[in-house]
Amino acid sequence: MKKKNKAKLIIVGIILILLLIYLFVPSVKNQINEVVYILSSMNVDGVIEYIRSFGAWAVVISFLLMIFQSLAAPIPAFLITFANAAIFGWWQGALLSWTSAMVGAALCFYIANILGRDAAEKLTSKTALESVDGFFEKYGKHTILICRLLPFMSFDIVSYAAGLTSMSFMSFIVATGIGQLPA
Repeated sequence: MKKKNKAKLIIVGIILILLLIYLFVPSVKNQINEVVYILSSMNVDGVIEYIRSFGAWAVVISFLLMIFQSLAAPIPAFLITFANAAIFGWWQGALLSWTSAMVGAALCFYIANILGRDAAEKLTSKTALESVDGFFEKYGKHTILICRLLPFMSFDIVSYAAGLTSMSFMSFIVATGIGQLPA
């Protein structure tokens, strides 16, 4: 079995396991629903209170929340970023937010790269995808950097879209890292 097919099976397996846990473990379902409600309420104080409620585990929970919001578009990241600054101080909160956003971006990139490339080729033409690949080989890191600097661009969609191209992971992660610094 090819390496990429094994990776697809692993990702699909993980997604299925997580979905089954969500569907059949009421406490997990309730917790996830609460997180989605809190994050979609657009209430920074509610997010701060929620993260603080975990005491010594607040850093880990905040890190996981940032990854969750990266994977589950379109939950806003700025609420967690503001909460991190309020709870942990501006530089420690910024470091926590930046690091967890980078992990979330990497996961989105790899999920799209492993699962979505074949589907993208089927939905478009191979020629169209090769054209996009050519653009991203030439301007990809600049495009990602600019998209990261624009506050109205969806972090998740940019990460998933980059994963569909032939852009290298290193170019993607460097441009994302630099573009995320102001946030």
